[in-house]
Amino acid sequence: MEKYEEIEKGIVTTFRKTIWSRFVKSIQEFEMIKEGDKIAVCISGGKDSMLMAKCFQELKKHKKMNFDLVFLTMNPGYNEENKEKIISNAKLLNIPLTMFKTRIFDAVVNIEDSPCYLCARMRRGYLYEKAKELGCNKIALGHHFNDVIETILMGMFYGSQIQTMMPKLKSTSHPGMELIRPLYYVKEEDIIKWKNKYELDFIACACRFTEHYKSCNNIDGRSKREAMKQLIKKLKQEYDNVDINIFRSVQNVNLDTLISYKKKNEIHHFLDDYDN
Repeated sequence: MEKYEEIEKGIVTTFRKTIWSRFVKSIQEFEMIKEGDKIAVCISGGKDSMLMAKCFQELKKHKKMNFDLVFLTMNPGYNEENKEKIISNAKLLNIPLTMFKTRIFDAVVNIEDSPCYLCARMRRGYLYEKAKELGCNKIALGHHFNDVIETILMGMFYGSQIQTMMPKLKSTSHPGMELIRPLYYVKEEDIIKWKNKYELDFIACACRFTEHYKSCNNIDGRSKREAMKQLIKKLKQEYDNVDINIFRSVQNVNLDTLISYKKKNEIHHFLDDYDN
């Protein structure tokens, strides 16, 4: 048995409960895939996107729905070592990559104000454009459960707002395109367990800032996200379900107990109908 075959089998057996079932649940609950979709599975080269690609391959094998896949990798300016690592990992995992090059790293390397935010926005734009060019109507990103709850806390602590990372959303800049997040219910700790079991070694951030600082945690929003990650880790030592409750809090919003809220850029205040 080839190593990729062992990994494929493990996803639906060893990791059935923690990864496969949660992957399928996300897709079903949020109606991420429809008949006839062509999905660009966006692979950055990290553990999350590589696992997502393997899960999609397994889902395709089940043939319960007619959809097509393209495994899309953008090279924003990786050094040769990181680029080759992505290619070799894809070969190891039997993932047929479609790679295209951009110069995003060159464009943001001298930006001092929020370079990571700008880089992420530019990456998504290029992915939408390339996916559309390849006949896709959706892109899939590898954000997981921990990304979601960290985003909720970052919005509260740094943005003074209650918001979340949505499981899917329609592009406002690329009509007809949609973004989905199939790992929405999969926890990062289980992705790490999967990676370690098969002794897989993936790239991390791999941007120019990483090469300079040796860590993404000193830059922009990444330090804030790392702070949220550490806070949640500390809180879980006291109460194990705190991450789940943070997640559920944005599913159980009681508008009657909010001072104000925004919908479609229109602000609604509790005093608007208080005397009625």
